[in-house]
Amino acid sequence: MNNIGIIGFGNMGSCLGERLKSKEHPIWTFDKDKKKTEKLSGINLADSNIDLVREVETIILAVKPQDFGATLDEIKNETEGKLVISIAAGITTGYIEKILGKVRVIRTMPNMPARIGRGITCLCKGQFATEKDSNFTRQLFENLGLILILEEDMINEATAVSGSGPGYVFDLIETKKIDINNKAALERFREEFTMLLIGAAIGIGFMPKDATKLAQATVDGSIALLKYSKLSAQELRKQITSKGGTTEAALEVLHRGGDLDEAVKAAVVQARQLAKK
Repeated sequence: MNNIGIIGFGNMGSCLGERLKSKEHPIWTFDKDKKKTEKLSGINLADSNIDLVREVETIILAVKPQDFGATLDEIKNETEGKLVISIAAGITTGYIEKILGKVRVIRTMPNMPARIGRGITCLCKGQFATEKDSNFTRQLFENLGLILILEEDMINEATAVSGSGPGYVFDLIETKKIDINNKAALERFREEFTMLLIGAAIGIGFMPKDATKLAQATVDGSIALLKYSKLSAQELRKQITSKGGTTEAALEVLHRGGDLDEAVKAAVVQARQLAKK
């Protein structure tokens, strides 16, 4: 039995925990913000990151990028022989391996519709990870939606399409005042915007097959989340738009009259800048 530990119980960490807890693997978590874990049900709560790592075979790192280095330093003497899965934006497998040593690392990038099992997760493996590790991670993240296996050098591009893509969907539904209860209008928007996003994805280097999978899953999942969540498009757009992030960079282009191709390219540039920090 593979015990799984989730370090960080924020938006995506809690999403993973809730969607995995009824499966075959015992789930552990720890978050330094005790309020995030005070109402846990069906998930084991560790006393610290160190205690969590000692209990599990698989570690999922779901902390914010600015806390990532300190978290790795804290657990680095306890990770030998364990599988480390990262969901942090902009953190490379090489960076993790540099601190932890020859550990098996899988880098993932889920997107916002994962909250309802309608997301798409991009996945790549590090230098020491095996195909078995990749397949295991894939099985875990299929609980959040679809999977796309990529080379790591395309992760920044994927961030601009599937990671920030829900923000584009919510923003356009908001600005165009599309009634999500009007099936014809919503379907017309879905078809038109999906084609535009496919084109933008191809424009930054994706093969047509991968571009289509990313775009369709992102648009369909975002619309499903909007219908399910009972939050407005504006509220969801604000949730996904971090200051200085890739979504903000793309939306700035759209708001000044640029097209989606330009916006997605701006998001790629910002993703690369963030990865350097």
